[in-house]
Amino acid sequence: MRRSHMTTVSLLVALALAACTNAKDVLEPSAITPPAASAQPAPVAPGSTAATAPTPSTAAPATTTAGAATTTAPLTSAQSAAILSKTRLQIAPIVGASVEAATPLTAELQTRAKQRGITLAGSADQTATHVLKGYFSAISEGKDTTVIYVWDVYDPSGNRLHRINGQMKAPSVNSGAGAGADSWKAVSPATMQAIADQTIDQFAAFLGGKAG
Repeated sequence: MRRSHMTTVSLLVALALAACTNAKDVLEPSAITPPAASAQPAPVAPGSTAATAPTPSTAAPATTTAGAATTTAPLTSAQSAAILSKTRLQIAPIVGASVEAATPLTAELQTRAKQRGITLAGSADQTATHVLKGYFSAISEGKDTTVIYVWDVYDPSGNRLHRINGQMKAPSVNSGAGAGADSWKAVSPATMQAIADQTIDQFAAFLGGKAG
């Protein structure tokens, strides 16, 4: 009887140990979470990549560039013509040039101004929008004579707005003119007319650039 009781107790102990061993296997983390599954990244939902792409940031500069191009558009010919038509230019007496040289100069200034749509105002005209003052000198060297000119552009109040300067070299028309002689006698009317054309063209360019 005692042997049977001990056998029964032994069987119960064995069953209890087996139960503990099985419980340990079940509660082992490796038994419920495969190592491979923990190493794999979470699946990405469709459309997530497009949402994080830098598409909006690359579109902004294009809009800015387009806007800048619009604001820097040059003036049209109609706009330039309108600006010139509102200009009334008064030409002050020429300083430095002889009367013989200044005569073809002033005549061509009037002609060129009319061609560019600029109205010339008389010396007593109070409606002038700009005043042009010219300073000239001539230097003869050998067979050539160089005319140096400076034009100052003023507003009606006497404020200087712009300066036009340059020089033109041409063959002397008077072989007797040279160092120590009157160099203006060696300047041809064509040279002064060419200076007048350049002056009005540069003045017109100044008006267009200032308005733009």
